[in-house]
Amino acid sequence: MRVLRRSLGTLGTLLALAAACACTAAHGDDAKPAASAVLTPYERLLPAPSSVRAQGPGYAFGAGTVIRTGGPGTPEEVRRIGELLAEQLRGPTGLPLPVADGPGGPGDGDGVRLRLDGGARELGEEGYRLLTTPAGVTLTARTPAGLFHAGQTLRQLLPVRGAGTVPGGTVTDTPRFAYRGAMIDIARHHFPVEQAKRYVDQLAQYKMNTLHVHLTDDQGWRIAIDSWPRLAEYGGASEVGGGPGGSWSKDDYRELVSYAADRYVTVVPEIDMPGHVNAAQAAYGELTCDGKAPARYTGVKVGFSSLCVGKERTYAFVDDVLGELAALTPGPYLHIGGDEAHSTPAADYAAFMDRAQAVVARHGKTVMAWHQLASARPAPGAVLQYWGHDRTPAAEKAAVAAAARAGHRVVLSPADHAYLDMKYDRRTGPGLAWAGYVPAPRAYSWNPGSYLPDVPEPAVLGVEAPLWTETISTRADWELMAFPRLLSLAELAWSPATALDWPAHRARLAAQGPRLDAQDITYYRAPEVPWP
Repeated sequence: MRVLRRSLGTLGTLLALAAACACTAAHGDDAKPAASAVLTPYERLLPAPSSVRAQGPGYAFGAGTVIRTGGPGTPEEVRRIGELLAEQLRGPTGLPLPVADGPGGPGDGDGVRLRLDGGARELGEEGYRLLTTPAGVTLTARTPAGLFHAGQTLRQLLPVRGAGTVPGGTVTDTPRFAYRGAMIDIARHHFPVEQAKRYVDQLAQYKMNTLHVHLTDDQGWRIAIDSWPRLAEYGGASEVGGGPGGSWSKDDYRELVSYAADRYVTVVPEIDMPGHVNAAQAAYGELTCDGKAPARYTGVKVGFSSLCVGKERTYAFVDDVLGELAALTPGPYLHIGGDEAHSTPAADYAAFMDRAQAVVARHGKTVMAWHQLASARPAPGAVLQYWGHDRTPAAEKAAVAAAARAGHRVVLSPADHAYLDMKYDRRTGPGLAWAGYVPAPRAYSWNPGSYLPDVPEPAVLGVEAPLWTETISTRADWELMAFPRLLSLAELAWSPATALDWPAHRARLAAQGPRLDAQDITYYRAPEVPWP
């Protein structure tokens, strides 16, 4: 899974134009793409929407622009979405953008209307329609999540700085995959909850809806557990390289979960087991088979630790930890790791995962685990997260395919395409390269719907971009490795397969550069992208 482990065609006329303007040499450092300035606002949208029809004059934002959240009976959640959208737009536009209840009418300076339409079944659970005329912009969705996504599209249709005009026309948009995620590893290096919240904002504006948090590993335990307090107090006081580590309180975690939910991002917590447990065993020697606590670990090797499968105390630990975490987590999933358990015999691994999965079910959650669970006995409904790569043995891929045939959904995180901690090239400062270099085109140039042999698209729940932090200890390095590749993976997860086209996509990436600059996001200026 991580360190040293192994050692639409186009979007109609608009995106066709974007592709035509891009360089034909799509994959080399010597590419000479056209400037992104030739793109219209609709052509710059990322992820590429399902359908765009440009038509007629647009709506000019001005001092009188109002955000209207509907009439009587409109859910309070719509008002909250309107307030958040106004907050997101005030800084860039410099306008007051008051939020008003009621649908508005002629002469009311409608500006932006948020409209729920329960009958718009074609928009699904997260889709939306954005209609712009000279009178204003109407955002329509069947659900509040769809309204939120519509607001993020509106943000991109306005200039990075200044009020500007939203072009006339209609965007109709629905996601390809239900699960569109990113993973952060706060176990190898500790990061404060504020950094995780910043990442949530970055994910949400590109329509990603899941944040997987890797909370525990050999190097550190980062979440407070009341019934086992030394896990965070002692097991959390270390990290790679010997730094001080740290941990999140339960209130920290609740704060993140609430902040993410307001942006329609679901938090998936991970407690890795039965391997990757040295920090827990350093805090509690009773979790080892001989009862002796190992020293805390600050290196980067994997596969050497294992819970004691034959001890009943092990399962009391699992039940307590997962129970407390389940109580803090409103989302449907608990991730129980299950990878790189090299010190756990295969029979013991299967027996342990049987019991751990039963604990998850007992606490009302659905199991997620790394794809090694396929070699054991995945519980009904368990979701497998595939992190293999081009050199992964065929038998391992076949086990995942067999699980998919048995009804298990798969989240795809192929390490040589989706791991954000892989170096872009040999010159990249932070990062690793055990799965190979992942330049910007490689992050984009794969099809999740047909990536794994014998795993059809209906079996693919979605895509996730993990960021492991063995070499990453600062916000700047985090963002450098995530951007722009995270944006490419967001498009793979949202946009229809017919819209996936590298020349057009790299023009869209380039168009995001000024927006990333304005948000003070440190990003890698990939040489294959025609940055302004």
